[in-house]
Amino acid sequence: MSDVTNEPVNNPLLIVVGASLTCEMEDRPLGYRLREAILRWQDDHLEAGIDDGSRRTPAVLTDLWYLNTTDLMMEPALCVGEPSSNAATAFHASKLPTAFVMEEVMRVQLDPEYIDTTACIWGVNHAATVSAVDLFIERYLPPYLAHLHHLPTDVG
Repeated sequence: MSDVTNEPVNNPLLIVVGASLTCEMEDRPLGYRLREAILRWQDDHLEAGIDDGSRRTPAVLTDLWYLNTTDLMMEPALCVGEPSSNAATAFHASKLPTAFVMEEVMRVQLDPEYIDTTACIWGVNHAATVSAVDLFIERYLPPYLAHLHHLPTDVG
């Protein structure tokens, strides 16, 4: 019997959440919300006949898996959850510019030129993280996905 965990995923778009029980209960559902938004965007903006090899495959995983797998760290990633609960956010947050901040509430961090294709999306509590994810989906996800799929960033 083959071990499917070792099967490579072509062109992944990783959605990284913390590994604690609280993160699994609160941030993982937000990761799946992001995944659904990505799939909807792809359905709306990518041609039906697009080569599956160029379509990004969104996958939700924990920070432990992400940070301990070098190949995964080379892929585009959306890190959901505050730095104290998501080690991937803690790892990337100091390296990324802030695109949006509401001091002491929430933050969206990403490279506006998409040279670094990692983004951190977090709030100081669950409600603030929900708001940050909603803001990211509305304002930043369309140009981010357009860039990843080699489309003009005004598509969205």
